[in-house]
Amino acid sequence: MTAQPPVIRLRVPLDEDAYEWHRVFDDPEVMEFLGGRPSELSFYHEATARQRKHDAERGFCLWTLLDEDDRVVGFTGAQPWGPAWGPTGEIEIGWRLARHAWGRGYATAAARETLERLRAAGVRDVIAMVDEGNERSVAVTRRLGMRRAESYRAPGRERDTHCFRLEL
Repeated sequence: MTAQPPVIRLRVPLDEDAYEWHRVFDDPEVMEFLGGRPSELSFYHEATARQRKHDAERGFCLWTLLDEDDRVVGFTGAQPWGPAWGPTGEIEIGWRLARHAWGRGYATAAARETLERLRAAGVRDVIAMVDEGNERSVAVTRRLGMRRAESYRAPGRERDTHCFRLEL
C-alpha cells in the first residue's frame, strides 16, 4: 500500500511569518548547507516582503509551508535565481524545513504543489540548486523527476552546488 502524502498548505508569506521563519530556521542543522549559521530576523523580514512582491508580480514565490495543524514548518516555492554565479535568471524551486519536519514527506508534497502552481503561472522549466552533500534535498529532486545537469562552485565555498533541471 502506498503512503498518502501529508496534508500541507502553502500561503503567501504574511508579515508575521518572518518571525516564524526565523524561529524554525534557527538551527545549525537546518542551515548546514546554507552557510551554516542562522540568519538575523531582519533577513526574514526582507525575505517575506520580497516573496509577497514576487507573488504579486509573477504569480509565485517562496510560500510559507504549513502542516496539517496549520503550524509553520518552513517554506517551499520558487523564485528567480539571484546570485551572480550559477544559472542567473532561471527559476529556482526550493524548500527549507524545520528540523522536526524532516522525513515526513512535507518537502516533496509541497514541491509537487509548487510545480503545479508554476505550470499554471506559465513557467516552462525550473532548476533546483543543491549542495552536493545535501542528500535529503537530492532525494527530493529525484522524487520530482529532476535530472542533474551541471555543477557550480559558489565563491568562498569548498563544495560544489549541483543544478537539477525539470521541464514543466
